[in-house]
Amino acid sequence: MEDLLLKIDGMSCGHCVGQVTKALTQLDGVQVRSVKVGEALIAYDQGEIAPGDIARAIREVGYEPELAGRAV
Repeated sequence: MEDLLLKIDGMSCGHCVGQVTKALTQLDGVQVRSVKVGEALIAYDQGEIAPGDIARAIREVGYEPELAGRAV
């Protein structure tokens, strides 16, 4: 498992945190470490899922993820 810190634009409240958490927990190969307004820390299995797939799941619930200052 590799840790991944995502900055997430568009989050402003607890409901947003819940939506992102739900989207991430539904992905195989992802363990959610923490989600708070503006960011998520996860661990993911590189053999099961790619960072782009994780980003897509976040975009599908209406938010824009970034990794290390660049779009994922």
